[in-house]
Amino acid sequence: MPEARDAASPGARRPAGLPWAAVLTGVGALALWEVAVRALDTPAYVLPAPSRVAATLLRQAPLLWRDALVTGGEMLGGLLLGTLGGVAVALAMAQSRLLERAVGPLLVVAQALPVFAIAPLLVVWFGFGVASKLAMAGLIIFFPVSTSLFEGLRRTDPGLIDLARLNGASRRDTLLLIRLPSALPALGAGLRVAAAVAPLGAVVGEWVGSSSGLGLVMLHANARMQTDTVFAGLTILVAFSLALWAAVGALTRRMTPWAPDTLAPLTGDP
Repeated sequence: MPEARDAASPGARRPAGLPWAAVLTGVGALALWEVAVRALDTPAYVLPAPSRVAATLLRQAPLLWRDALVTGGEMLGGLLLGTLGGVAVALAMAQSRLLERAVGPLLVVAQALPVFAIAPLLVVWFGFGVASKLAMAGLIIFFPVSTSLFEGLRRTDPGLIDLARLNGASRRDTLLLIRLPSALPALGAGLRVAAAVAPLGAVVGEWVGSSSGLGLVMLHANARMQTDTVFAGLTILVAFSLALWAAVGALTRRMTPWAPDTLAPLTGDP
């Protein structure tokens, strides 16, 4: 039957499953961490036990989640801005060789700049409000999105492009109907990377200058040697990052049902 052949084909897309191997590894690592801290009698200000971090999460839940909403909003806003900017630049470079030669090297150089060197400038330009955090998060997300999409556009099958032109397709039609759909898997890969690093821009911006957010909470806690609070903030950031990564992965699978899931080993798919 056709259905059986499709299901058995190498490129068939299977529903994403729970990554049991990763879950068990994480649980084992937490258990080992707990045992090691207790056995070595490690001071909490050096390395708190996971149970102490969990207790801090519950005890300081109102404070942490209030600031988590601020950081989460900055992450989502930065993801949106960075994605829109990255897609726009990639499409523009794909349509203009001159623009590709002018902007391409600048993208490579800009990615080499350290994040901490850029953050103070953004605070000077945009102030201590949310704008500088959105700019920081958007800037970090912009690069993986723009470079991934451009590479996908550049690697479109030349035969498909020639066939479209033989049938009278304009340059714009070729981009929107042939090249862009072919590049969607590459865009999805770039978005997954962007989702994983999304907290970085927001938190770095909050470290440099902010009146709220998890970055500020962690900075103050670190100054007071409240390491359990620092780890509690990190736990929330990891949860945000994993949720974004999973959401982007699900969206990518819906957008590109024909493409093999390159991250299947990480999501538990066979």
